[in-house]
Amino acid sequence: MERKIKILGTGKYLPTRRVTAAELEEKLGLAPGWVEKKSGVSVRHFVTNETAAQMGAIAARRALEAAGLSLHDIDCIVCASGTAQQEIPCTAALIQEELQISKSGIPCFDINSTCLSFVTALDVMSCQMAVGIYERVLIISSEISSAGLNWEQKESCVLFGDGAAAVVIGRTPETESSRILGSSMKTYSEGAHYSEIRGGGTLIHPSQFAQGREADFAFDMDGRKIFRLTSQLITGFVDRLLSSASVTKEQIRTVIPHQASGMAMRIMAGKLGFSDQQMVNILADHGNVIAASIPMALHEAIGQNRVQRGDHLMLLGTSAGLSLGGIVLEY
Repeated sequence: MERKIKILGTGKYLPTRRVTAAELEEKLGLAPGWVEKKSGVSVRHFVTNETAAQMGAIAARRALEAAGLSLHDIDCIVCASGTAQQEIPCTAALIQEELQISKSGIPCFDINSTCLSFVTALDVMSCQMAVGIYERVLIISSEISSAGLNWEQKESCVLFGDGAAAVVIGRTPETESSRILGSSMKTYSEGAHYSEIRGGGTLIHPSQFAQGREADFAFDMDGRKIFRLTSQLITGFVDRLLSSASVTKEQIRTVIPHQASGMAMRIMAGKLGFSDQQMVNILADHGNVIAASIPMALHEAIGQNRVQRGDHLMLLGTSAGLSLGGIVLEY
């Protein structure tokens, strides 16, 4: 399970358009205070004319700057997102184009496990690096959730925001101790239809959009069912993950959770026995930015000095599927 991989630098980008809880309350005809109470989000950001590739490229350049590296030092570009800019080619290739290295030959591909995409990409790419395929990898999560929100589902549409985050990872020098200690992902497809967008693929082709199927092309979520199933599974999942990494809850300095919702994060912390000081919460001024949530929260924790070299961290989340995923690492 152990892989000598180091986080070298992080970066993020938020669209300039700030959307407040009050603005959404006016749009949806809700009472003042309803959005923040239900979601835990006071401000989120929506794109105006930014593309996912443009946002991802900006976050990538900032991560490279933080790492003290250039694009020429990167062996692979992975876009780890739950939303794609277009069906083909992969968003990673479009990000390479935005980075103006179209002739570089750097391999690019996408990894999508919706909200867990970054965690999955870090897990998969660290294994490839551990066996010597790549030296340094750029992982980018760039999400535009606002394009697919269902404004008829008030409790879900007020949760989400747009933005991008990027992380540069590299092999750890022999004299240092940064490493991945354990990782796990479990999928329980009994919850496959609790969170979905049915349209846009081969099941409901885009040509059917204007044939009374518009709702199939918007995000559809049953939050209560997701919460109930997750609550049944999360404690055992985390216990097994920590055991596989030979780390106790008390040794975890910081938990970087998926920023799902205010209620989900509060109950997760209480159920798992983590303190408020251990949990990183950026939900109030970011919203749920799908797969970008975890690397964004990691970026903020590093910037706020809540994470120091040698600390044990846990990245933890859930995603459509229904899947649970996590990584324990020494930063």
